[in-house]
Amino acid sequence: MGNILVCDDERSICEVLDIALRREGHRVETVNSGEAAQKKIDGALYDVVVTDIKMPNIDGIEVLRHAHRVSPDSAVILITAVDDFEAAIQAVKAGGAFDYIRKGPGLMDEVRLAIAQALQQVSLRRQNFAYRRDAAARNSLDNIVGVSPAMEKLKQTIRTVASTSSSILIHGESGTGKELVARAAHVCSPRAGEPFVSVNCGAFPETLLESELFGYVKGAFTGAAQNKRGLFEVADGGTIFLDEISEMTVAMQVKLLRVLQERTIRPVGGTNEIPFDVRVVSATNRDLDKLVSENAFREDLYYRLSVIPVRVPPLRERPEDIPLLANHFLKKYSPAAGKSILRINSQSLEALAGYEWPGNVRQLENAIERAVALETGNELRVELPVERPKARAVAAAAGAGFSTTIAASGGNGYADSLPADGLDMENYVADIERTLLQSALRQSNGVQTRAAEMLKLSYRSFRHLMKKYDI
Repeated sequence: MGNILVCDDERSICEVLDIALRREGHRVETVNSGEAAQKKIDGALYDVVVTDIKMPNIDGIEVLRHAHRVSPDSAVILITAVDDFEAAIQAVKAGGAFDYIRKGPGLMDEVRLAIAQALQQVSLRRQNFAYRRDAAARNSLDNIVGVSPAMEKLKQTIRTVASTSSSILIHGESGTGKELVARAAHVCSPRAGEPFVSVNCGAFPETLLESELFGYVKGAFTGAAQNKRGLFEVADGGTIFLDEISEMTVAMQVKLLRVLQERTIRPVGGTNEIPFDVRVVSATNRDLDKLVSENAFREDLYYRLSVIPVRVPPLRERPEDIPLLANHFLKKYSPAAGKSILRINSQSLEALAGYEWPGNVRQLENAIERAVALETGNELRVELPVERPKARAVAAAAGAGFSTTIAASGGNGYADSLPADGLDMENYVADIERTLLQSALRQSNGVQTRAAEMLKLSYRSFRHLMKKYDI
């Protein structure tokens, strides 16, 4: 039995289908407009969407497109009158619609049969879900959830750079999904059939990180009872992902730089150089430009790693993706918990979309997982995390009149009211800088030299900040 949404501006059609499908044991909801159908699809998981084509304002083809953007696993069946039959045929041929049915005396029987076939297909897809998640497609662009302009730009960047072997440096706050981006770049590349190896540079002390990356030979140190291949050798032919690269010590940075320059590794305690062919993708949630200026990160290594810089936007910069992500995580955790939660409560969905998410996508995922574990009904109610300082709210206020806000607090925002649990100063300052740049550009009508003058910056410094914040 399935969860079915029926959309038709003729109420009689909705009523008849509602009765017939409920008799089959399906869970059915009906709406009478394309707008209402899109809202339903945003907030619930439907196995099948049955929609009329010809409706005022938003028609069935738009509902079809919206369903495939928001809920691509939902099968869409079009019902149509004779005069728009060609549109239905074209929608099926283009691969969007599962089936089309002409309105007539046999409508109920044909809809029942089409739904049964669609549910069978959905069931087969779900049976193969675990396999597909473990296959290469798991790490492709399909797993980067989002339709916002920022995410579409990110996906296009990945497609563009994937075919090269140049090093990629991924910038992004904690929880934005930097490893997903790295995996997508690997899977979209010619190296997709070779290993993808990930290591968190902040998880190891210097001596252990060296042996982890480059390997060691027996007797190199106490406990080295046998030879061990390093991760660079394990990843040969594929991609190595160095997460939290900014946490690497300066001494280790020197060793990594030599390896990247020579394209060979020497295991700890060994004497032989081992050549490798690996694409290096690294990531950080810190400002490497600033670390370089403070001599905390080597400038030559920075340029070696940052041949192609990629920025992953924080969730607060793409709030339109929050409903998609929330439903994605509901779909992930509800079956795993053995529950049949159909949708996210509309009030909860609205609250989720309005929250700042300082922990980004990871924090949202944790909130949905926790809510699923606690939910006893078929509608998910999500309790928002405990409120934290909102850098985005401060930045948004800045856009409306930032100078007044700063002046009111002694020129530094939180100077007189720093929260007891503190705040992330780097991200806070970055938000302020980004907002000031955007505000100056707006006021100067996009004339960059004038915007630089307004901020008392040299044009070179202004361009550097523009590039830093991907403006």
